[in-house]
Amino acid sequence: MMIAVNGIDLFCDTTGDGEPLLWLHGGMGCGADWQFIFKVPPAGYRIVAPDLRGHGETTNPSGAFTFRQCALDLIALLRHLQIDRVKAIGLSGGGIALLHLATMEPSLVERMVVVSAPPYFPEQARAIQRTFSPAMLGEAEMERMRGRHTRPGQLEQLFASVRSMADTYDDVNFTPPLLSTIAAETLIVFGDRDFLYPVSLAVDLRNAIPHSYLWVVPNGGHGPVFGDAAARFVETTLSFLRGGWNA
Repeated sequence: MMIAVNGIDLFCDTTGDGEPLLWLHGGMGCGADWQFIFKVPPAGYRIVAPDLRGHGETTNPSGAFTFRQCALDLIALLRHLQIDRVKAIGLSGGGIALLHLATMEPSLVERMVVVSAPPYFPEQARAIQRTFSPAMLGEAEMERMRGRHTRPGQLEQLFASVRSMADTYDDVNFTPPLLSTIAAETLIVFGDRDFLYPVSLAVDLRNAIPHSYLWVVPNGGHGPVFGDAAARFVETTLSFLRGGWNA
């Protein structure tokens, strides 16, 4: 499904039956990445999986990218789908967009799982962002990137967006007072060996978000939810999303 919203054509796929579960992919990814974690849509859920602005099949004519604007796009998408309350999973950049969504429209998000998403970019992340290039990913990963982002100049635009984040301070700036407005039950997932974001940032999120839980994945890197870690993540996430956890 493609909808026109906020000056872009936003692509979104929906799969499965049941209550909506919004899946927000990480930077340089696409909506279909949920399949690397869930073999099939989890029972009782309809996965709503958009490609974020400029990613996959979603356009971005201006070339400008902020996670705040992605959240505005998501609000428009959910309204188009007539969804007024949603559960959600956001990975890395998708988690940042989800934090924006949950602070902009607290009543819209019922429960959310935020994976490897920081309240701000620490200097160790900015150092990587400043020099982010295809060489840092390797040819095998770049081949996958070219399969996801097929429009002329699209990959170059995405790399430029990441580099611009190194000197941007207002988009990813979730202060404790702002995070305290989040009404959603929140599970924060971090790897204790994330090369971008130290686990202390996860503790900051846990201390600031009122109804929150912290799961630190031992020996986990950035986005510790794929491969051998997927089964445990699915089990824990679905238990959390069903409710019944007591703070």
